[in-house]
Amino acid sequence: MPGHQLAPDIPDKNPDSPPPAPIPGIDPDTVLREERAHLAASRDALKAMREHARSLSADAAGDWVSRQVLQGLLDQRVTALADHPDTPLFFGRLDRAGHDDLPLTIHVGRRHVHDDGSRPMVIDWRAPVSRAFYQARPSDPMGVRLRRRFGFHGGELTAYEDEPLDRSAPRHESRILTEEIERPRTGPMRDIVATIQPDQDEIVRADLSSTVCVQGAPGTGKTAVGLHRAAYLLFTHREKLSRGGVMIVGPNRAFLSYISSVLPALGEVRVEQATVAGILGDHAAPEDPSVAALKGDARMAAVLHRALWLHVSKPEEGLLVTRGINRFRVADHEVRETVASLRGTTRYGPGRAALAQRLAHAVLVRMEQRGESPDDRVQDAVARSKPVKQLLDTVWPRVTPEQVLFRLLSDAEFLARAARSDLTGEERDALVWAKPPRSWKSAKWSAADAALLDELADLIERTPTLGHLVVDEAQDLSAMQLRALGRRCRTGSATVLGDLAQGTTPWSARSWEEVLGHLGFAEGMVTELTLGFRVPREVLDFAARLLPSVAPALAAPRSLRPGPGSLTVRRITDLPAAVTEAVAQVTAREGSVGLIAADAAVPALAAALTAAGVAHEVLGPDSSAESRVSLIPATLAKGLEYDHVIVAEPADIVTAEDRGLARLYVVLTRAVTTLTVLHAAALPAQLAAQADV
Repeated sequence: MPGHQLAPDIPDKNPDSPPPAPIPGIDPDTVLREERAHLAASRDALKAMREHARSLSADAAGDWVSRQVLQGLLDQRVTALADHPDTPLFFGRLDRAGHDDLPLTIHVGRRHVHDDGSRPMVIDWRAPVSRAFYQARPSDPMGVRLRRRFGFHGGELTAYEDEPLDRSAPRHESRILTEEIERPRTGPMRDIVATIQPDQDEIVRADLSSTVCVQGAPGTGKTAVGLHRAAYLLFTHREKLSRGGVMIVGPNRAFLSYISSVLPALGEVRVEQATVAGILGDHAAPEDPSVAALKGDARMAAVLHRALWLHVSKPEEGLLVTRGINRFRVADHEVRETVASLRGTTRYGPGRAALAQRLAHAVLVRMEQRGESPDDRVQDAVARSKPVKQLLDTVWPRVTPEQVLFRLLSDAEFLARAARSDLTGEERDALVWAKPPRSWKSAKWSAADAALLDELADLIERTPTLGHLVVDEAQDLSAMQLRALGRRCRTGSATVLGDLAQGTTPWSARSWEEVLGHLGFAEGMVTELTLGFRVPREVLDFAARLLPSVAPALAAPRSLRPGPGSLTVRRITDLPAAVTEAVAQVTAREGSVGLIAADAAVPALAAALTAAGVAHEVLGPDSSAESRVSLIPATLAKGLEYDHVIVAEPADIVTAEDRGLARLYVVLTRAVTTLTVLHAAALPAQLAAQADV
């Protein structure tokens, strides 16, 4: 498989490096006044653009349906042009050398803004000319003389930095860039459009035809990169993707709520977001993890294929159709040949319909042989006739995915015929229900069953496809779940995001080549992000002690942020008291707070916080955290980030599940400012070498 690793051209941060020196001959106060005036004018222009869009009418459309469609598009345009006062319209500026017809000065922002004369005031960050803002460097200035970054507080422009892209100019660390990356966060995930790094930008701007798989260590921004790639593709291939659509698939609804504001902030309001359960069916019947892992195995695809087609039987009789006083017979051998020619060469549903038409055509041939002149209407009538329907119901019966799977899991003999040598006897015994439900209608399906039902549904009728699919935390999906997602973009492409070290399910992937193969994109490009921007180095190094145990093949991640003092590991005796004390300490600082514990410990900790008068919210699978302090079950922590994270009793998180060390690795890497680890029991051996601090 083709693949490569991107190497970012970013030095380790030096907090003592001086800020960029002012450019001689330029008065900073004058520059700020001019840029603030441009910001105010840009906001006025955006308001005018929105009012113009609001004034447009759908009445010009010819019919009611067209008017409704056009009105929907106009409403979306108005929504996309909304101005958010706390979000700056632009975050950068390029002063170009001027060797083409483009403007010499370009302000780069989240969306395009033009004045009443159609002159651009802000250029969309996704436009080709804006690429230089992310990629230009002294060794390759890309036609840019100077790059300017802006600092904002809320929506107010407060500072700027100039970076001459001259080989002779000394390189300085951008404090504005650093402060934006490190800015405390509350509420949903923010876009990273102002801080995209060159290696991230390469992934974001990958062509629509390319399927890209991103192995991203914690804090490398892989989720944000995937979301920004979706926004970039919608901008670049608007017409094509408006037909096929774009979907973001996340691990749970809490995660989707966390990322829900990113694309709207970039002006994209027509992107569907869903969980795997939301796509395949929200089935949640309890099931032994080993059985769920077996159902998720790729071998089940062949088993299901045979199980479906075993419902097609060999015809024993021919077909006799009576029309008026005439009788027309299709011999049994001809019926068998027709069934054999269709069996397994098409999907089950269309094959059944095709069999009816071919049998009807055979009858029409006999009618013509007798001098009649039947047309297509006669053929359709014959295909719907009682004798043809009876033969179809006997030879090629109509079935649903639930009927097929019910038979497979309740009939050991049928399962053995469908499995052949793909499953062992022990595996077949594990799959068959000990106490089958009375019928398929009363069956309670599990999450693993949902992927099997979806596979069968696609074998019966083709699944509609999307233009592009973004799949996050893909390492936790089974082969059958990956197949289900892959067929939803079989004519499009995908962005696959995840971290093999964070795999926490019994079927977690061991390689991205395996994941891409199950998705149907074996030729996809695999790239790796190992440079973290959010998680402090001290915290990341602590968590990385677990890597040799959970993902020994992966390179250890590194962080740009040294974060001295960001890690506290403390042994305690009274966990509830220590937790409430730690929460009180971090809430005195700016930023969001996440208290993460083993799922079973959450009720007791919630009671302790309530008793101490600490306002908090317990995060559930369907909730969106609105409180500043969130209490998070460890199984829901994946993909979330908090400024201050308190981890309660790591040993309980490890022992709660088979891949507990991987779960703990996830939990320890949720912090972007400070991490406090509280433990009464001994730390896992992999972490014990870190002395309590």
